[in-house]
Amino acid sequence: MKLLEADREWVAPVLWRSELCNVLATSVRNERMTREQATEALASAEELMEGGDFRVPAAEVLKTAIESRCTAYDCEFVILARDLGVPLVTLDEGILAAFPDLAQHLGN
Repeated sequence: MKLLEADREWVAPVLWRSELCNVLATSVRNERMTREQATEALASAEELMEGGDFRVPAAEVLKTAIESRCTAYDCEFVILARDLGVPLVTLDEGILAAFPDLAQHLGN
């Protein structure tokens, strides 16, 4: 993954684990990966993210979600990126459209 090679220091709101577990569980149920592969992917992600997960202010998440019409889950990532002054790298078209000055497409 080019992004990982370019930047090994990643951050995310605390909820990233739940989001990743949901993606991995869905992938196993849909037979896109084995349970062992999912478990390995989770372990690798936890190693990569060690010390990089942050709590974000719920009031700011709510305000941003209302104003942008993005989900509160998505706005946790938006608020964290904004507060840390880093770009939010994503494939989410809604985030890219709502936050063009902050969000950066994964392919760029």
